[in-house]
Amino acid sequence: MKAEDKGLVWEEIETEHLVTDEWIDFRRSKYRFPDGSEFEPFYSYSRRDFVVIIAEDEKGDLICVRQYRQGIEKVTLEFCAGGIERSDGKEYGKREDGSTAFHEDALEAAKRELAEETGYESAEWSHLLTVPSNPTIADNYAYLFYAKNCKKVKDQDLDDTEFLNVVTLSSEKLEEKIRSGGFEQPIHILAYLMSGRTWK
Repeated sequence: MKAEDKGLVWEEIETEHLVTDEWIDFRRSKYRFPDGSEFEPFYSYSRRDFVVIIAEDEKGDLICVRQYRQGIEKVTLEFCAGGIERSDGKEYGKREDGSTAFHEDALEAAKRELAEETGYESAEWSHLLTVPSNPTIADNYAYLFYAKNCKKVKDQDLDDTEFLNVVTLSSEKLEEKIRSGGFEQPIHILAYLMSGRTWK
Protein backbone atom coordinates (compact mmCIF):
# COMPACT_ATOMS: atom_id res chain seq x y z
CA MET A 1 0.00 0.00 0.00
CA LYS A 2 1.26 3.46 -0.88
CA ALA A 3 1.94 5.75 2.07
CA GLU A 4 -0.51 8.36 0.73
CA ASP A 5 -3.27 5.72 0.66
CA LYS A 6 -3.05 4.90 4.37
CA GLY A 7 -6.40 5.41 6.03
CA LEU A 8 -8.32 5.30 2.74
CA VAL A 9 -8.60 1.63 1.75
CA TRP A 10 -11.86 -0.25 2.41
CA GLU A 11 -11.92 -3.90 3.51
CA GLU A 12 -14.41 -6.17 1.78
CA ILE A 13 -15.82 -8.41 4.52
CA GLU A 14 -18.77 -10.12 2.77
CA THR A 15 -19.56 -10.85 -0.86
CA GLU A 16 -22.62 -12.38 -2.46
CA HIS A 17 -22.42 -13.32 -6.16
CA LEU A 18 -25.89 -12.44 -7.42
CA VAL A 19 -25.31 -13.39 -11.06
CA THR A 20 -22.35 -15.47 -12.19
CA ASP A 21 -22.30 -16.82 -15.72
CA GLU A 22 -19.96 -16.72 -18.69
CA TRP A 23 -20.78 -13.05 -19.32
CA ILE A 24 -20.69 -11.32 -15.95
CA ASP A 25 -20.01 -11.66 -12.23
CA PHE A 26 -22.44 -9.27 -10.51
CA ARG A 27 -21.78 -8.90 -6.78
CA ARG A 28 -23.28 -7.41 -3.61
CA SER A 29 -20.64 -6.63 -0.99
CA LYS A 30 -20.26 -5.37 2.57
CA TYR A 31 -17.26 -3.20 3.42
CA ARG A 32 -15.47 -2.03 6.55
CA PHE A 33 -14.36 1.58 6.26
CA PRO A 34 -11.02 2.92 7.55
CA ASP A 35 -12.75 4.24 10.71
CA GLY A 36 -14.04 0.73 11.53
CA SER A 37 -17.67 1.33 10.58
CA GLU A 38 -19.38 -1.05 8.16
CA PHE A 39 -21.83 -0.52 5.32
CA GLU A 40 -23.76 -2.50 2.74
CA PRO A 41 -24.81 -2.97 0.01
CA PHE A 42 -22.25 -1.96 -2.56
CA TYR A 43 -22.74 -3.46 -6.02
CA SER A 44 -19.98 -4.20 -8.53
CA TYR A 45 -19.37 -6.41 -11.52
CA SER A 46 -16.67 -8.05 -13.62
CA ARG A 47 -16.79 -7.96 -17.42
CA ARG A 48 -14.16 -8.50 -20.06
CA ASP A 49 -11.71 -5.82 -21.17
CA PHE A 50 -12.37 -4.03 -24.46
CA VAL A 51 -10.81 -1.83 -27.12
CA VAL A 52 -11.90 1.50 -28.60
CA ILE A 53 -10.46 2.61 -31.96
CA ILE A 54 -10.16 6.18 -33.23
CA ALA A 55 -9.87 5.35 -36.93
CA GLU A 56 -9.01 7.94 -39.57
CA ASP A 57 -9.43 7.23 -43.28
CA GLU A 58 -7.06 8.37 -46.03
CA LYS A 59 -8.94 11.68 -46.35
CA GLY A 60 -8.58 12.41 -42.65
CA ASP A 61 -12.21 11.71 -41.80
CA LEU A 62 -13.12 9.69 -38.73
CA ILE A 63 -14.70 6.26 -39.14
CA CYS A 64 -17.67 5.86 -36.80
CA VAL A 65 -20.56 3.45 -36.40
CA ARG A 66 -24.22 3.82 -35.47
CA GLN A 67 -25.80 1.07 -33.39
CA TYR A 68 -28.45 0.50 -30.75
CA ARG A 69 -27.40 0.70 -27.09
CA GLN A 70 -29.88 -0.95 -24.74
CA GLY A 71 -28.65 0.91 -21.64
CA ILE A 72 -30.05 4.23 -22.85
CA GLU A 73 -32.47 2.61 -25.31
CA LYS A 74 -31.40 4.51 -28.40
CA VAL A 75 -29.16 4.35 -31.45
CA THR A 76 -25.81 6.04 -30.77
CA LEU A 77 -22.97 7.39 -32.87
CA GLU A 78 -19.62 6.11 -31.61
CA PHE A 79 -16.22 4.78 -32.59
CA CYS A 80 -15.55 1.16 -33.42
CA ALA A 81 -15.10 -0.91 -30.25
CA GLY A 82 -15.30 -4.48 -29.01
CA GLY A 83 -14.27 -7.05 -26.44
CA ILE A 84 -10.85 -8.61 -26.13
CA GLU A 85 -11.36 -12.29 -26.76
CA ARG A 86 -10.33 -15.02 -24.33
CA SER A 87 -9.42 -18.64 -24.80
CA ASP A 88 -10.87 -19.93 -21.52
CA GLY A 89 -14.53 -19.58 -22.45
CA LYS A 90 -15.23 -16.79 -19.94
CA GLU A 91 -15.80 -13.10 -20.38
CA TYR A 92 -14.07 -11.71 -17.30
CA GLY A 93 -11.61 -12.25 -14.45
CA LYS A 94 -8.02 -13.38 -14.14
CA ARG A 95 -6.58 -16.88 -14.04
CA GLU A 96 -6.00 -18.49 -10.66
CA ASP A 97 -2.33 -17.43 -10.86
CA GLY A 98 -3.47 -13.82 -11.35
CA SER A 99 -2.26 -13.51 -14.94
CA THR A 100 -4.18 -12.52 -18.05
CA ALA A 101 -2.03 -14.55 -20.45
CA PHE A 102 -5.07 -16.16 -22.05
CA HIS A 103 -6.32 -12.77 -23.31
CA GLU A 104 -6.13 -11.84 -26.95
CA ASP A 105 -3.50 -9.13 -27.46
CA ALA A 106 -5.23 -5.73 -27.20
CA LEU A 107 -3.76 -4.38 -30.44
CA GLU A 108 -4.75 -7.53 -32.32
CA ALA A 109 -8.26 -7.17 -30.89
CA ALA A 110 -8.39 -3.56 -32.11
CA LYS A 111 -7.30 -4.54 -35.61
CA ARG A 112 -9.85 -7.37 -35.70
CA GLU A 113 -12.72 -5.22 -34.45
CA LEU A 114 -12.00 -2.42 -36.94
CA ALA A 115 -11.89 -4.87 -39.85
CA GLU A 116 -15.01 -6.79 -38.76
CA GLU A 117 -17.20 -3.79 -37.94
CA THR A 118 -16.15 -1.45 -40.76
CA GLY A 119 -14.11 -3.35 -43.39
CA TYR A 120 -11.19 -0.93 -42.88
CA GLU A 121 -7.57 -1.81 -42.12
CA SER A 122 -4.54 0.28 -41.18
CA ALA A 123 -0.76 -0.17 -40.99
CA GLU A 124 -0.35 2.83 -38.66
CA TRP A 125 -1.44 2.13 -35.10
CA SER A 126 -0.65 3.78 -31.79
CA HIS A 127 -1.78 3.00 -28.25
CA LEU A 128 -3.28 6.08 -26.58
CA LEU A 129 -4.21 4.99 -23.08
CA THR A 130 -5.51 2.14 -20.96
CA VAL A 131 -8.13 3.15 -18.38
CA PRO A 132 -10.63 1.46 -16.07
CA SER A 133 -14.05 1.47 -17.74
CA ASN A 134 -15.94 2.57 -14.60
CA PRO A 135 -13.81 2.41 -11.40
CA THR A 136 -16.79 2.93 -9.10
CA ILE A 137 -18.58 -0.27 -10.08
CA ALA A 138 -16.56 -2.32 -12.63
CA ASP A 139 -13.10 -3.90 -12.73
CA ASN A 140 -12.50 -4.13 -16.49
CA TYR A 141 -10.27 -1.90 -18.61
CA ALA A 142 -10.59 -0.04 -21.91
CA TYR A 143 -7.62 -0.01 -24.29
CA LEU A 144 -7.72 3.07 -26.52
CA PHE A 145 -6.04 3.02 -29.95
CA TYR A 146 -5.54 5.42 -32.86
CA ALA A 147 -5.38 4.08 -36.43
CA LYS A 148 -4.34 6.39 -39.28
CA ASN A 149 -4.69 6.16 -43.08
CA CYS A 150 -7.28 3.40 -42.89
CA LYS A 151 -8.20 1.76 -46.19
CA LYS A 152 -11.49 0.05 -47.02
CA VAL A 153 -10.48 -3.48 -47.99
CA LYS A 154 -13.55 -5.66 -47.47
CA ASP A 155 -17.18 -5.82 -46.41
CA GLN A 156 -18.30 -5.94 -42.79
CA ASP A 157 -18.13 -9.29 -40.99
CA LEU A 158 -20.48 -8.73 -38.05
CA ASP A 159 -21.30 -10.97 -35.10
CA ASP A 160 -24.81 -12.39 -34.78
CA THR A 161 -25.73 -9.69 -32.22
CA GLU A 162 -24.26 -6.75 -34.18
CA PHE A 163 -26.39 -4.50 -36.35
CA LEU A 164 -24.52 -1.33 -37.24
CA ASN A 165 -23.90 1.16 -40.02
CA VAL A 166 -20.57 2.81 -40.83
CA VAL A 167 -20.42 6.63 -40.96
CA THR A 168 -17.46 8.89 -41.74
CA LEU A 169 -17.26 12.38 -40.27
CA SER A 170 -14.81 15.27 -40.30
CA SER A 171 -13.32 16.34 -36.97
CA GLU A 172 -15.46 19.47 -37.09
CA LYS A 173 -18.67 17.47 -37.56
CA LEU A 174 -17.73 15.04 -34.80
CA GLU A 175 -16.97 17.85 -32.37
CA GLU A 176 -20.34 19.40 -33.15
CA LYS A 177 -21.94 16.06 -32.31
CA ILE A 178 -20.03 15.85 -29.01
CA ARG A 179 -21.01 19.38 -28.00
CA SER A 180 -24.68 18.85 -28.88
CA GLY A 181 -24.97 15.50 -27.08
CA GLY A 182 -25.05 13.46 -30.28
CA PHE A 183 -21.95 11.40 -29.45
CA GLU A 184 -22.67 9.79 -26.09
CA GLN A 185 -19.98 7.24 -25.27
CA PRO A 186 -17.77 8.90 -22.62
CA ILE A 187 -14.71 6.66 -23.06
CA HIS A 188 -14.93 7.24 -26.82
CA ILE A 189 -14.89 11.00 -26.21
CA LEU A 190 -11.84 10.53 -23.99
CA ALA A 191 -10.14 8.55 -26.76
CA TYR A 192 -10.82 11.35 -29.23
CA LEU A 193 -9.33 13.93 -26.88
CA MET A 194 -6.28 11.68 -26.32
CA SER A 195 -5.73 11.28 -30.07
CA GLY A 196 -4.04 14.68 -30.23
CA ARG A 197 -6.43 16.24 -32.71
CA THR A 198 -6.82 19.98 -32.31
CA TRP A 199 -10.14 20.75 -30.64
CA LYS A 200 -11.74 23.69 -32.42
